[in-house]
Amino acid sequence: MRRPSIRWFNSTLLFSLAIACSSSLSGQDTTTKPGLPDAPPAPLMEIARQSAMPMAEGLSQAAAAPADNSASGQHPRLALADAERLAIKNNPRVSVAHLLALAQHQVVRETRAAELPTGTANITAEDAENGSRVSAGSLTASNLFEHAAAGGEFTQLITDFGRTGNLVASSRLQERAQTANAIATVEDITLAADQAFFDALQAQALLKVADQNVSTRQTTETQVSQMTKNKLKSTLDLSFADVILSQAKLLQLDAQNNVDSTLAALDAVLGLDRQVTYDLVDDNAPVNAPPTDADQLLQLAFQQRPDLQALTYSQQAAVKFSHAQRDQMLPTISAAGTAGSVPIRPPSGYTSNWWGGIGVNMEIPIFNGFLYSAQAKEASIRAQAASEQTRDLRDRIVRDVRTAWLAANTAYRRVAVTDELLQQANLALSLAQTRYKLGLSSIVELSQAQFQQTDAAIGNTDAQYQYRLALATLNYQTGATP
Repeated sequence: MRRPSIRWFNSTLLFSLAIACSSSLSGQDTTTKPGLPDAPPAPLMEIARQSAMPMAEGLSQAAAAPADNSASGQHPRLALADAERLAIKNNPRVSVAHLLALAQHQVVRETRAAELPTGTANITAEDAENGSRVSAGSLTASNLFEHAAAGGEFTQLITDFGRTGNLVASSRLQERAQTANAIATVEDITLAADQAFFDALQAQALLKVADQNVSTRQTTETQVSQMTKNKLKSTLDLSFADVILSQAKLLQLDAQNNVDSTLAALDAVLGLDRQVTYDLVDDNAPVNAPPTDADQLLQLAFQQRPDLQALTYSQQAAVKFSHAQRDQMLPTISAAGTAGSVPIRPPSGYTSNWWGGIGVNMEIPIFNGFLYSAQAKEASIRAQAASEQTRDLRDRIVRDVRTAWLAANTAYRRVAVTDELLQQANLALSLAQTRYKLGLSSIVELSQAQFQQTDAAIGNTDAQYQYRLALATLNYQTGATP
């Protein structure tokens, strides 16, 4: 998510520093100005702490309750777990993956059909010219007789020396692969829901920072304006106060737009085709430091990652299919039988009113232009390629898990650093306000202190939510996403 920033007007302030210092210090008295009340204490650190998950005591215990972002109870409340459930229930990608798994199950049944008997029933009635014969197009049953008969026939595969069994095994492995892909899709959507939820929470927290920034700088601008009217401050101070107030309002507009964008992204992940505004609810669950053993996380990833399981099943299915293609060159033995009755028949031509027979057939492939050998070689090569794809995914898992683990550790340390920076910026702003009140500094120093505190508050909010997102990503990379 793009982080709102006010650094782009910092160069203007620094460019005017020399002029501002000389003109503001020369036009004011060094005694205490009774017309300038104490500026309100900087509350940005408290807002940043309340709007993010409590991270006190090394992020191991909850230290404060989360801020309530509800709007007078007019919108439905949405917690992280609720967002994950809605996304899994409504997102079409999950439905597609589930339907594909169901379809693959039918493919298994289709393949197994070759192992089961096949039976057909026939009813035939014929009116023929007396004594006519088939003269072309057939070598059997050349005599045509007027008759009516009913019967049936069946075929049963006895053995094809493993070809059908390998085809069935390949289909079942593909079914398992598709099921694992469906689970992987659920985990993808869960991570996307977590990211959209944290992005929206972070955007709302940054909007609170921007709102408080506007309020603080509006107070400063009002005070400086009153001082200017009383000839206690120069017009340059008022101009700078107006500039930094306008910049704060621009930051507020960007923050509001970011909130609307992240909420729209959240609705899309939840599978909604309309805009729904939720009151996002932050939880109080404590967030601990990331795991210390990256090698153990790698082993968990190899065991739990559904995409790796899917690719492994696909590779095993390719091996079974290559065996089935090789078995095409072996004989096929099957049994066949037929039986029926001829209640209406001519006086000659039929010796009995029923017929029946059973037999066994062996089909031996001799030569078909090297088709079977080429198909077997192709399937074997594809099985080798699938094995290499599995190995490539394992290598990428090693990279992704280590990268996610390093990112989580860095994000964890950033929380403590940004919290310390925010406290220092808070103290610097308090000192700058006092110095400006006593006439010992210019408006530039005060605005710089306000800028640094706002930037520190934004950085602290970013760090806390980015750490939570980094933990969610690490869980996803290890296959531990609930």
